[in-house]
Amino acid sequence: MDNKIDTSHFRRKGEIVFAAVLVAFSLFLIFIPTGFQRAIYVNAEGARAKVLATDDSTVIQTGLFRQGDQRCTVEVLSGSHKGLVMDGVNMLSGSLANDKIFRPGEIAWVLVERDMDDNPIFINMIDHCRLGKELAAALLFSALIIAFARFSGVRTMISFAFAFLCIWKLLVPCALSGINPLLISIATLMLITIVTLLLVGGVCRTSLAAIIGALLASLLTAVVGYVMTHWFMIHGSVLEQSESLLYSGFMDLDLTSLFIGVVALSAGGAIMDLSIDVSVAMYEVREHAPGISMRELMKSGMAVGRAGVGTQTTTLLLAYMGSWLSVMMVYMAQGTPVLNILTSKMIASEIVQTLTGCTGLVLVTPLTALAGGFLHSRR
Repeated sequence: MDNKIDTSHFRRKGEIVFAAVLVAFSLFLIFIPTGFQRAIYVNAEGARAKVLATDDSTVIQTGLFRQGDQRCTVEVLSGSHKGLVMDGVNMLSGSLANDKIFRPGEIAWVLVERDMDDNPIFINMIDHCRLGKELAAALLFSALIIAFARFSGVRTMISFAFAFLCIWKLLVPCALSGINPLLISIATLMLITIVTLLLVGGVCRTSLAAIIGALLASLLTAVVGYVMTHWFMIHGSVLEQSESLLYSGFMDLDLTSLFIGVVALSAGGAIMDLSIDVSVAMYEVREHAPGISMRELMKSGMAVGRAGVGTQTTTLLLAYMGSWLSVMMVYMAQGTPVLNILTSKMIASEIVQTLTGCTGLVLVTPLTALAGGFLHSRR
């Protein structure tokens, strides 16, 4: 009994140390430069500003769309020009997705443009300032999950932040620097998978079995995605705004490899989820039936995996269809034949993502069951 207590104590200490190391590494990632932080507007400074008054006399309303420009009198609230009161211009292009209308009392994010002597000469209204609201929502979510799951909630938030920083600080800069987007996507996914599963399950056989199954399944998913992307003749430009990268000076960027990497990343979360479910279930079976054979233990893992695949594949389908729901509505509203819809490049790319992700979910169960059976059946 005492040995069990000591083991639990040391395991908890190990989890705390591991979480602290990840926090330190995440802080390191926050402060390292990406190499692409050059200022687009050399003589301009971003700042928060309060809208004091607006003039809509030059705004042209045509149905739902607005064109022209809106004049706003603003007071700069941050930056080197704090306290400055000046007129700003909100340019309208007739796009509901990009245009915005300001009202007195709102907080906006603006660019204060300056002359060579650092004197402000023009204010460009960028958008509503949502930084405070985004931070408040993130803190509220963090407090909720920590209150519900306690230390597990803390580890979840650390994993969440670590995954985001890996993508933003490692994957994106490396891909823009010329490293193959598919290779760096797989490497980033592997790193996130290992760290997440160790945080969730601790350093034990359960996590190791889940890691082995998830990594192998993710690699096979990338291979399936590569084959299906070329088989379906999908070009990576189907990714939203990816073509803009070519016009921004990154002509050598392989958009198709980027698309395959996105497919693998998108399925990675569901693969991790199912792998840890199977591994934990096998551990519990082994604890309650110490004399169970490796073969029977693998059967139990497969049974859990079969039940999980059904819901996880539906989850992937809903996630992918939800992101393209408006596109499908446009096709239907225009009376486009179903066969034309299915053969279009956009819908075909969603089919590739869905089928590739579901294939990964099918593969992760036997791989995790095999690894778990081998690890859990030994002392």
